[in-house]
Amino acid sequence: MFGRVKSLDAILATAEKKSLHRSLGAFQLTMLGIGAVIGTGIFVLTAEAAQKAGPGMMISFIIAGFVCAVAALCYAEMAAMVPVSGSAYTYSYAVMGELIAWMVGWALILEYAVAAGAVSVGWSGYVVGLIENALSIDIPDMLVRGPYDGGMINLPAMLIAGLVTWLLVIGTRESASVNAVLVAIKVSALTLFIILAVPVMKMENFEPFSPLGFGGIGAAAASIFFAYVGFDAVSTAAEETKNPQRNMPIGLIGSLGICTIFYLLVAAGVIGSVGAQPVMDAAGAGLEPGSRELAAQCAAIADQSVVCSKEALAWTLREIGWPQIGNLIGLAAGLALPSVILMMMFGQTRIFFVMSRDGLLPESFSKIHPRYNTPYFITIITGIGVALFAAFFPVGLLANISNSGTLFAFAAVSIAVLVIRRTDPSRHRPFRTPAIMLTAPLSIAGCLYLFYKLDVKSQILFAIWAVVGLVVYYAYSRSRSHVGLGRVEVHEGDPGIPPQPVPPLPGDTDIND
Repeated sequence: MFGRVKSLDAILATAEKKSLHRSLGAFQLTMLGIGAVIGTGIFVLTAEAAQKAGPGMMISFIIAGFVCAVAALCYAEMAAMVPVSGSAYTYSYAVMGELIAWMVGWALILEYAVAAGAVSVGWSGYVVGLIENALSIDIPDMLVRGPYDGGMINLPAMLIAGLVTWLLVIGTRESASVNAVLVAIKVSALTLFIILAVPVMKMENFEPFSPLGFGGIGAAAASIFFAYVGFDAVSTAAEETKNPQRNMPIGLIGSLGICTIFYLLVAAGVIGSVGAQPVMDAAGAGLEPGSRELAAQCAAIADQSVVCSKEALAWTLREIGWPQIGNLIGLAAGLALPSVILMMMFGQTRIFFVMSRDGLLPESFSKIHPRYNTPYFITIITGIGVALFAAFFPVGLLANISNSGTLFAFAAVSIAVLVIRRTDPSRHRPFRTPAIMLTAPLSIAGCLYLFYKLDVKSQILFAIWAVVGLVVYYAYSRSRSHVGLGRVEVHEGDPGIPPQPVPPLPGDTDIND
């Protein structure tokens, strides 16, 4: 089970020949982290968190941020030691063997594809709200909401997923300057929201603070975890960091701390200005977000609650007398979120590509388009999957399913750090996780707790996905694995060995939001 370990020295061979210039300081890392983290989750999951925890969602942001912080410190050691593509999949292959690596890669597939679907649904909510309010037209819910949300199909979400798939197939590169502009748009929109909403807060809107108890706060933390994913962009920059032992913790904890404060101010603005109490059933229990029951209750009250909104921040501003600024928030989300979908789908194709190159998936998965020079076959398959997710499932459920894959991968990396500290203590580590015997167990326990607080549907779907993964591994991948077949790993640039014919993926940039 743990016997097939990919040589860490072989994995590192290429990286050593392509070492990067160490130029990033603590400030640059912190800014990189803020740009990577702030984005989709805060735009689309505020209503979900409010339905689960009410005003207590402010505690949820702190819990999710803490779990991310300890996981990030573990992630940073592996990223600094193994600075190559493949993320947690590669780390696990080098430390815990092929089966665990396969399961981590399989979980990452779930993370990226479903997350792209969640962002597509979030984009749809904001753009539909913008069109309806700016143009004073009413688009039928049947065409812009999935079956669980009181509709039939979410056509705008399918449309944006299809458009992004097409862009990836033709090889459109997203430049760093464009990405910087989009990050600025997102941060500016949230800053404007805070400036307008926080001054009109009413303290009575914070009572009761925790209407569904600490269980609701934990469940909201498990969902809101989605708003923090992307911090690993900082971890993977370890190879380019000056004095990483000092600057990596500052960058990681600094960016997560600033993002948490940002999120708390946004949450306080929503709660204090319009209230954020969950919609209850007749027995006084909170209705499940994204359920038909909640959709029916919201229809009965004409969506006059933030938990019913598909564009919580824009809806809040309209309610407090800033309709045009609310429309601007919707426009900002409409402009910025497609880039997030693109990077998540690109991340999906990268994981498929690396696993296919290792022999664990069919070679056709890395088939390259003769004209566009992109892995079009797997990109189209991924796009179809994302479009179907987006068309029929609510954003909260998709975010939770994505979180299940992310939490599994982060827990595996935290275990890998502990294992390799014992099995290979002398290996050079540009960054060492501080207080590893405390930090790694806290990370593992935090990931397990948030997984436990996910809704039952998400847990069951993750379990089914894991079982399917095991079946695929033993029926197909195990017998075709390059490591299992004893093939020597070949790296580009090794002396006397011609380069591998591995075509470049479109826009080799960070895959994080």
